[in-house]
Amino acid sequence: MTDTAAAIRAWAAERHLPETHLARWLGMGERDRAAILAIARALRLSTGAIVTALATLEEISVRESCTIESVLARDPIARILKSRTSAPARAKDFLAALRQIRYPRLAEASRKLQAEIAALDLPRGISVVLPKDLGSDQLRIELEVNDGAELKRLVGALKANADGLAQIADRLSGEK
Repeated sequence: MTDTAAAIRAWAAERHLPETHLARWLGMGERDRAAILAIARALRLSTGAIVTALATLEEISVRESCTIESVLARDPIARILKSRTSAPARAKDFLAALRQIRYPRLAEASRKLQAEIAALDLPRGISVVLPKDLGSDQLRIELEVNDGAELKRLVGALKANADGLAQIADRLSGEK
C-alpha cells in the first residue's frame, strides 16, 4: 500500500466515508487520488462533500477525457484554494466550481440570468433570488424594509420593473 493510499484510508476512517466511496477513490490513479486528498485536507471537506466531489470529478474526467489532477489544477479551483475565506465557505465554493465545470451550459444560463437581474438596477432592499442550480422554475423576490415609506418605495420599484422581472421569470420557467 502506498503512502497516499494509507493517508486516504486514515482520512476516510476519521470521517466514516462509506466503503464504496473509499474504493472508488482508491481505484483512481496515484496522482488523481493524491490531488483529491490534498484538496480534501486543504478545504477540510466533509464526508458528503467528498462523496459529491468524487462523483463530479469522475464525470468531468470522463466527459472531457482528462485527469482529475488536471481538473483540480484549473484556475477556478486554484483561486478557491488561495482564498482567505473560511474552510466551509471554500468547500462550498469548490463544489459550486465543480458543478460549473460539469454543467457549463447551466452555469452560462445562470450567469445570463444574473446579468439580467443586475441590469434592472433594483434599489437596495430588493433581492431577486434564483433557485439553486436552476433546479426549479421559481423566482423569489425578497424585500427588506424598516418602515412603511420604504416598503412603498420598494413596491413602486418592483412595479416599475415588473416587465423585466416577468421576462426573467419566463426564461426561468422555459417560456419564450
